[in-house]
Amino acid sequence: MSLRDELVRGLKALNARPELEAMDVLQFKEQFLLYLDLLKRWNKTFNLTAIRDDRSHVTRHILDSLVIAPFVKPYPFSDVGSGAGLPGIPLAICQPSRKGVLIDANGKKTRFLTQVKIELGLHEIEIVQGRIEDLADRKFKQIVCRAFKPLDALVPALRHALSADGVILAMIGKEPESNVLRAMEAEAKIALRPLSVPGLEAERYLAEIRLRSEIT
Repeated sequence: MSLRDELVRGLKALNARPELEAMDVLQFKEQFLLYLDLLKRWNKTFNLTAIRDDRSHVTRHILDSLVIAPFVKPYPFSDVGSGAGLPGIPLAICQPSRKGVLIDANGKKTRFLTQVKIELGLHEIEIVQGRIEDLADRKFKQIVCRAFKPLDALVPALRHALSADGVILAMIGKEPESNVLRAMEAEAKIALRPLSVPGLEAERYLAEIRLRSEIT
């Protein structure tokens, strides 16, 4: 099956879900294909991701990013440790008018993200090369991240970057151990959302993390 066919099949599966039906992700298939084409070409030189086959590009990059779209509100977001732009680029493609800041410390990855921004016309996103720990002057109402840090290290790393009533939306694999959640309860309220990615058998969760001091 071709990359296009894999993508269309996956997007149709997402469109069938009530929470994503209104977004109609299938309408953005050409931009998703352009992004994946850029990723595959840059990957040959810069090793941006370990994934090489078309099916995994679709499931683990595009679909895995889009399943969190219903939980990302329409106001600005930041994608911390964005890497090759996941989940920030797929989210920006679906809502091109929403502002986003994609942050990564790796220069080759931010150069790639800048090229993606130009070629896809994603004018509302900003690419920042740096560490979120060093961006003391930036505040975000919602921070998304995937494989950025262990779950129990997220609050110490991101607390300074959260605005009032801010939320961390952390994409994780296996369900966290109960002792990890208990250790975090003193400083944060955590809601775990099980996710189902079309074509992917692996476990997926979204952890919504709100600081106790910011919960009213």
